[in-house]
Amino acid sequence: MTDPASPAASDTDDLTDRLRKAGFRITRPRQIILSIIASQAGHPDARDIFQEAVKQDARISLATVYRTMKLLEDEGVIQRHAFEGGPARFEAAEGDHHDHLIDIETGAVVEFTSERIEALQEEIADRLGYEIVHHRLELYGRRKNT
Repeated sequence: MTDPASPAASDTDDLTDRLRKAGFRITRPRQIILSIIASQAGHPDARDIFQEAVKQDARISLATVYRTMKLLEDEGVIQRHAFEGGPARFEAAEGDHHDHLIDIETGAVVEFTSERIEALQEEIADRLGYEIVHHRLELYGRRKNT
C-alpha cells in the first residue's frame, strides 16, 4: 500500500471519495486497484494493474480488474485511452489537460501540452462556428536517429 502522507495516498482518498459519493462500496479489491491507479506513473493497461494487484491480494482476478476499470470509467474517475495498436490504457481523470505522443516502436506514452496547439484548435473551431467542449489529441511517431 501507499504511505498515508504520500501524494498517491491523497489521490487514492480522492478517488475513493468519488466512488463513495456515487453510492458504491469500497471493497478491498477496489481499494487496491484505486491505490495502484493513483500511484502508477504513465498509462497502465488492465494487465499491468492486475499484476500489481495480485502482489497485494492473490485473490483478485483479472475479471475483477476489468469490472472495476469499467465502473471507474463510467463514473468519470479514470479515462480510458485506446491508443492505436495496443490494449486500452488508463489514467486518473483528474489533472490538467494534456495530449499524448505514442512511440509506435516501444508503446511508450509521452504526455505534453502546447499553448500553440490549443490556440490553433480554438481558432479553427471558432472559424467553423463551434465551441470546443472536449478534445483528445494523439500523435504517433518513432524516435529520430540523431
